[in-house]
Amino acid sequence: MDSITKLIAEGNYDEAIAAISEAIARNNGDDSLYFMRGKLYWKKGKRREAMNDYAEAVRINPDSAAGIALEQAHDVAGFFNPDLL
Repeated sequence: MDSITKLIAEGNYDEAIAAISEAIARNNGDDSLYFMRGKLYWKKGKRREAMNDYAEAVRINPDSAAGIALEQAHDVAGFFNPDLL
């Protein structure tokens, strides 16, 4: 996990996403990995991927902090929905 944290701190988001994806492949029951990857996807503007990861984190752990991120992501998506204008 330290190597992933270092990659993120250095701004190497693509490498960090790849490392997190590998960690998920080994242990897909860790909600914090999905939440972390979701936050990186969000930073990269990949909203759908971020929201999918947030939702998976919440499915694994209903008390995950990803629940708040998912709510906020839905709010942002609703705000920018051209059908609402």
